[in-house]
Formats: sequence, C-alpha cells, structure tokens
Amino acid sequence: MKIVVIGGSGLIGAKTVSKLLQRGHEVIAASPSKGVNSVTGEGLDAASVGADVVVDVSNSPSFEDKAVLEFFETSTRNILAAASKAGVKHILALSVVGTERLLHSGYFRAKIAQERMIEASGLPYSILRATQFFEFVGAIAAGATVGDAARVPPAPIQPIAAEDVADAVARAALAPALNGMRELAGPEAMSFERLLNLLFSADKDPRQIIVDPQAGYFGTPVDDRSLVADAGAWLAPTSFLTWLAQR
Repeated sequence: MKIVVIGGSGLIGAKTVSKLLQRGHEVIAASPSKGVNSVTGEGLDAASVGADVVVDVSNSPSFEDKAVLEFFETSTRNILAAASKAGVKHILALSVVGTERLLHSGYFRAKIAQERMIEASGLPYSILRATQFFEFVGAIAAGATVGDAARVPPAPIQPIAAEDVADAVARAALAPALNGMRELAGPEAMSFERLLNLLFSADKDPRQIIVDPQAGYFGTPVDDRSLVADAGAWLAPTSFLTWLAQR
C-alpha cells in the first residue's frame, strides 16, 4: 500500500511514517523540507500519484487567527484536489478532541473548517481527534506561568502520548475509511493541578501551582467537558507517569 503522510517530518508524522514503514508499506514523508508543500501545492500532485491513502497530520506554523485559518483552508483544499485527481481511496486527518467546544479560539475554528471541508469532499475519509500530547504539557505550564506560579483552570484534561497517537493513526491508515470521526485520549483524565504537580515533581521544578477559575487554556475558557474525550473513545495504554519515567 502507498501512503502519503502530509506533515511527515513533524512529531506525529515522523512516528507515523516509521510505524508504516515497519509494516512494509511504501510511505512518502511529505513536508516542505522534502519538496512537498500542501500550502503552495508544490510536489503535491506528484506525491499523490498511485497513493492509496493520504494522511494529514500537518500543523500551522502560526496560531494567529487569520493565519491559522488560511493555512488549514488552503492546505486542505490542495490536499483534497490532489487526492481526487489521483484517485486516492482514503483521506485521514488528525484533529483535536473538544474542537467544537473551544470555538473561542481561532485555532479550533480553523480545525472545524478543516474537518468540514474533508467531510464535504465526497472522498472516503476518517477524522481522528486526539487530546493534547504529553510532549506539550511543559508548554501548557509555560503558558500558564506568571512569575513563579502557574495559574491553571479547575478543569480536567486527558492528555495522550504522541507515540500512542502515531500508533492509532498508522492503524487507521491501514483500515477502511470510517466516513466519520473517532476520538483518541490518554488513559486518565486528571485536573490541570495534578498534571503539573506530576511534571514539576519529576523535574524538581519549584514553581507554585494556583487553581484559578479565571485561568484558561492558552487563553481559551474551558469547562469540565472541554478537554476530555467522550464515552467510546479509544484510550491509549501509556500513562503520564510512565511517559515521565521513560523520557
């Protein structure tokens, strides 16, 4: 099977490419550094020729509202056009759990736009929505920190290891198209306070953690449902404590 991975040099993309290669498939790791640019369209048609599946795990280089929307709309439009021209049998895109609940953020509005374009394309498709990655918990802490304290919302979060996300993406790429959406999440939902406590303890980080009802998630208000998966989600095997110990 020939599989094109858009964003194949990124965190999830590189892991997905490796897993598919290990299974004996022909894989193109498509990224600007490899001569394939989904925004300009450069190399996209050539990469898509003969492909059975196109996997999109790319991400915008800017999270500014206008820029991120332009990225996902332009990139998705070009990917779908190339896939349709090449007769690709399955489009698989990685999105985010809670996207429709976080529309205060331009990033999540852009992800909804991407999902809707794929759904309306007429091509067989799968959308996998994942929770935040363990690898970005440090960035969550940094974004919440003012002075020597991290201010976090009193809401739960259910993060997941990037390795587990890539495993799920690889398996979905080899399966029939869902023509729908499936959620992926870590094995445990926990409070932001506990999540950062575990990280700070492991790193001997002296920062204080303050639970603040006014605090958001990268500036976006969240509640008890915003960042956790629905019932029926695929739950990954790797816990945050295990991931911390294996870093």
